[in-house]
Amino acid sequence: MDAWTTALTILGMGVVTFVARGLLLMPREELPLPAWSKRALKFAPLAALVAVVVPEVLLTQGQLIRTLADARVVGAVAGIAWFVLRRGMLGTILVGMAVFLPLRIGLGW
Repeated sequence: MDAWTTALTILGMGVVTFVARGLLLMPREELPLPAWSKRALKFAPLAALVAVVVPEVLLTQGQLIRTLADARVVGAVAGIAWFVLRRGMLGTILVGMAVFLPLRIGLGW
């Protein structure tokens, strides 16, 4: 790709991003949404998080893991247990990583 094509591609991506995001920010008042869509949007962050985390925990090179003796699974279970008991997001992340890292780095799981 030559310099002009690269510059044109970057400029085009910038325009597309500006238009896509700008259209949502331009109205002076809130756009009316049906009640069902407002309820559905409350679950969007959780759905996005699950879509990113679950494959990372349960898959290795596109295949399901074959054993539960995996540092990722043990860390996820510890994090879930913390969340069930305490309902704290930061604690969930800290506990999950506190279990995961020693198993991965220290034991080489």
